Amino acid sequence: MDLFTHVLVAYLVTYGTVGFQPSYLAAGAIAGGLPDGDILLWPLSKRFPIFRHHGITHSLFGVSVVAVVGAFVAPMLAPGSVVVYFAVIELGGIAHILMDGFTNFSVPPFLPFSDRALHIDADRAVNLVTLVISVASFYLLLGVERNHVAFSVYTATVWGLIGIFAAYFLIRLAGRYLIGREIRSLPPGTAPVPRSDPFRWLVVGEQVRDGRMTITYARYTLGRGFTMGPLSLSAPLEAPVRPGPVKDAQDALERSFGLARKASRMLADSYLFGEAHPGPGGAWSAIWYSLEFSGFGRAAGARVEFAADGTPTVKTGWQRAGPPGAGTP
Repeated sequence: MDLFTHVLVAYLVTYGTVGFQPSYLAAGAIAGGLPDGDILLWPLSKRFPIFRHHGITHSLFGVSVVAVVGAFVAPMLAPGSVVVYFAVIELGGIAHILMDGFTNFSVPPFLPFSDRALHIDADRAVNLVTLVISVASFYLLLGVERNHVAFSVYTATVWGLIGIFAAYFLIRLAGRYLIGREIRSLPPGTAPVPRSDPFRWLVVGEQVRDGRMTITYARYTLGRGFTMGPLSLSAPLEAPVRPGPVKDAQDALERSFGLARKASRMLADSYLFGEAHPGPGGAWSAIWYSLEFSGFGRAAGARVEFAADGTPTVKTGWQRAGPPGAGTP
């Protein structure tokens, strides 16, 4: 989830817990965004991985430490109960953990005692739909309505936003359930992957066997079923050493898969797919792109260009993201 959504949802959770009490609302909202402050710890994370992004700050232990400190510091800034301050800061932090756990980025809620990750994958980490709602809501609540409308109107707006987010997640969970009933005929391990549009999903599966990965990929729309695919391809995890020109699309994909995943962290950490196209004079181009980190027709990925003699050149960046072309097996 984006920072705005974290803060807004924590604000709404705090409101639903203690009502309209500005000091507590501010503490809860700030606590909802604090875990992402770990990006400032990146110099430490190189030496101590526990301080990485989505590390100790995204755990119950880390959230509780912040809540204890905040419970004693906050009353010095704005009068209030130590117990209530602890409760709203703790709830804001837990809301952050749960929301990240719904996304395609995992969080370790039991650090430092266990590195086991929470990864429901019911939503995307950065979602344009929730981002737009969050920004508009902040402007409405804090700019337009605050001190300008009757309190009953303000509270109705808050409860309406709570209802919108609840309905949004219910649609996501319902979509996962409905798709799960229709993909039983696909290979084991195939699962729905959300996109920004709550009604459109990816259906992706990865199987690793004998040093090769087989990828299944389809698109699914609620109410319409599969609108593309399923498509599949297979390639070795390690790039094979094959001297000489590239023979065909499958050869280009097999030679490039390991190179692309090694060059791009986004590819190594997300579901991906690829396509290969012939070039002039016996050259080939293989494009591998993430199915999760995408937007505006582009996706994080890597392009592997093969010269006529088979020499590869790898370039990472945002690649064209779309249905596989004619060169894809």
